[in-house]
Amino acid sequence: MRTTGTAPPPSTWAPLRNKTFRALWVASLASNIGTWMQTVGAQWLLVRAPNAPMLVALVQTATLMPVFLLSMPSGVLADMFDRRRLLVAVQAFQVFVGVVLAAVTALGLMNPPLLLLLTFALGAGATLTVPAWQSLIQDIVPREELHSASVLGSMNVNLARAVGPAIAGLLISTVGPAAVFALNAVTFGLYGLALAVARPAAPARIGQRERFLSALLAGQRFVRYSPIAHRIMVRAALFVVPASALWALLPLIASDRLRTNASGYGVLLAALGLGAVAGAFVLPHLRRHLSTNRMLVVASLAYAGTMAVLALYRNMAVVCLALIPAGTAWIAVMSAINAAMQLYLPGWVRARALSAFLIVMSGGQAVGSVIWGVLAGRVGLVPTFLAAAGVMAVGAATIPALPMIDTARLDRDPAIYWPEPHLDLDPDEQAPVVVELIYRVPPERQDDFVRAMDWVRRSRLRTGASRWQLYRAGEEPEVFVETYSVPSWEEHLRQHGGRLTGADRDREEYAMSLAAEPRQVLHLFPAEEPRS
Repeated sequence: MRTTGTAPPPSTWAPLRNKTFRALWVASLASNIGTWMQTVGAQWLLVRAPNAPMLVALVQTATLMPVFLLSMPSGVLADMFDRRRLLVAVQAFQVFVGVVLAAVTALGLMNPPLLLLLTFALGAGATLTVPAWQSLIQDIVPREELHSASVLGSMNVNLARAVGPAIAGLLISTVGPAAVFALNAVTFGLYGLALAVARPAAPARIGQRERFLSALLAGQRFVRYSPIAHRIMVRAALFVVPASALWALLPLIASDRLRTNASGYGVLLAALGLGAVAGAFVLPHLRRHLSTNRMLVVASLAYAGTMAVLALYRNMAVVCLALIPAGTAWIAVMSAINAAMQLYLPGWVRARALSAFLIVMSGGQAVGSVIWGVLAGRVGLVPTFLAAAGVMAVGAATIPALPMIDTARLDRDPAIYWPEPHLDLDPDEQAPVVVELIYRVPPERQDDFVRAMDWVRRSRLRTGASRWQLYRAGEEPEVFVETYSVPSWEEHLRQHGGRLTGADRDREEYAMSLAAEPRQVLHLFPAEEPRS
């Protein structure tokens, strides 16, 4: 999408004017610095171990693999409960794991399996944190500032990459990795304290709280029947899988090819962070002159070029200079993809759908780390980085065929426009229901009607229906009958009460306008057996 000729996008720094966002952003930065310190400490403990390429890559895998197990449940919890209180509880868990990790390391009892296990536990805490925090952002900043908030979020992570590894390298070389793990536990405590003090505006809750299983299934249905979400996730996967080679194997580039120590590794990560910070200044200018898809092409090719430089050069200065545009490219892609997803998701399912997005993002990095780690162990670092650069370039070449979709102009606000159902029966809330709608459509409008109903089909399935079908009457060819099944009457009432968006309303009203007369609606329930 081009922004040329329209109102200029908000400043990157606009969300920081919000006191609550600013406080939580600073606290999140401290926590992210601690997380990167922990990652550097864990990876550096393993660089001299047998099978180092595989073990070093497994640190990222252990951090990210909990996404596959806990992401969707964590999204359900974030949609069901107070997100701020949930985040405070998770930070308390993170403090506990961080203290155990520091104590075991200080006592000299750490070994690779235990290190990976505790890293997995910290990854589980991060998985529970991300959907709730990402969803909380929309309760703090206005919609027009979401892209800026996304850029600041990516910059936050990359600033942490610049500062955290440098601190970690200094502590590891002077005190030891146990101090790194202890300081990480402190940063979790500071983040939890900031969340406990903050008071963001709570979103209005529509209806009763959902049951866990039905909420989980509803989130899965929404993602399954959302082509726009699918496209965003495909673009994310095509970038993060090859990009993960750099993050997973950079410690080995530092130790094996550049012959540097933990401090030198911290300098390399600092160069990436510097590029990300520079990106925060450059991106508003790029957004005014490049479409989102062209910016993704440029960023992907720049990142691929950096991986090629890492494979071909052993000079520390050259590698550091090459990592700066890679940091800018990373923040450009991550902020664009994340903002597109945030702008698309309606509030009722936001955390659950973001959890699915997290599975693709973090899961892609986890799987990619294993792939590139195994490949590096077999063929070496140089062929591995060249292969990753090639895969990244191929992914960039697919952007014209699978472009990002503009989600900023979609109306995602709740639209309560269905009339309240009035029944003579008093159905049980858990009783399944079949909704039948009868339309009479003139012959000259029938083709348009059938096409329009395909959008309606996806809307029904996204918001609660488990099955949908459009029929045509054999006796009266002008009569069309839409039927869809909803697992429970309670779930169907949620469709009436806030799951539909303005975009759903517009498409459905267009389909209805093609009919010759108002539609008839029936709600069908299972017939009870007669009692003796």
